Amino acid sequence: MDKPYYRRSLGIIMALTIIYLLSKVSFIFNPIVTLVQILIVPLTISAFLYYLLRPIVIYLEEKRMNRILSILLIYLMFAGVITVFLVVVWPPLEHQITEFINNVPKLINGLQAQMNEIQENRYFSMFNESDLSITNKLMEYANSAIQAASGYISHVFSFLNDFVIVVGTVPIMLYYMLKEDRRVRPMLVSALPTKYREDGDQVLQEIDGMLRGFIAGRMIDAVVLTVMSLIGFWIIGLPYPLMLSLVMGLFSFIPYFGTLLGAIPSVIVAFTISPAMVIWVIVVVVVSHQIEANLISPYIYGRTINIHPLTTIILLLIAGDFAGILGMLLAIPVYMMMKIIAIRTFKVYNIHKT
Repeated sequence: MDKPYYRRSLGIIMALTIIYLLSKVSFIFNPIVTLVQILIVPLTISAFLYYLLRPIVIYLEEKRMNRILSILLIYLMFAGVITVFLVVVWPPLEHQITEFINNVPKLINGLQAQMNEIQENRYFSMFNESDLSITNKLMEYANSAIQAASGYISHVFSFLNDFVIVVGTVPIMLYYMLKEDRRVRPMLVSALPTKYREDGDQVLQEIDGMLRGFIAGRMIDAVVLTVMSLIGFWIIGLPYPLMLSLVMGLFSFIPYFGTLLGAIPSVIVAFTISPAMVIWVIVVVVVSHQIEANLISPYIYGRTINIHPLTTIILLLIAGDFAGILGMLLAIPVYMMMKIIAIRTFKVYNIHKT
């Protein structure tokens, strides 16, 4: 009989046995899971800011400025940006959020009025009475969406106001990420066996380049989409333009689904005004998305993110089911890191096998 076959079978049996035993003592890992849940958000934000600010640190170093002084200067500039945001952007944004939450009953009444007007339309009345149940269902879903949106917005912003862990840990994590930037990769490579260090260094370089392109690209896309949608919403006279455009910008960090999810609140608010406003909102969203997707993204990403759209959709669905919005945000970069490691591991295995 084939001995490799028995070895593989024994390996599979041992792996399944280990998984089964671990499932019986899962309580041992609860502290680790809790620690990961506490640190995942600060680490994600720190890594995001690290890849945005590292080019500035490198540029200042090339201008003969000490790295620590460069980081402190960036922190000072960042504090100035936050101050400008709090003075210029936050007051109207807070006003729009508060007004939106207070006007939820009016929005629901306006939505009901628009649905009644559609039902009374002579073209719509051609349908049977039984078909009107579709409208009632849509009304129920829209009401639930408005209430959920207002609840999420109020919860998110109250959560941000008390986000002590992030405020306390992100600046420290980010400082050491920027300060120890050049020491991390050699330290990780030195932990590998000697014959794998060159491959390990190349893997880290590929992951670093992928993350740099992905984060920079998503940030530029979000800013462009936010600005274009803000201008468009302001031109067509949509209420709460700043809040709704920021929602679109934040959701645009999620590939494919992001623009659609971010546009849902805008469409619902527009429908409480008139069907014509809904059409205008859709026009603004489609035009903004097409400009961002066809004119900006190709020049930003290039071939940095080489992933099939179907794979992206599957990853986002799975990650969203397991970890919600945060999972959808992290799904693509985590998948790309695993892909880079797997491809390199397979190549190394084939080389040493031959």
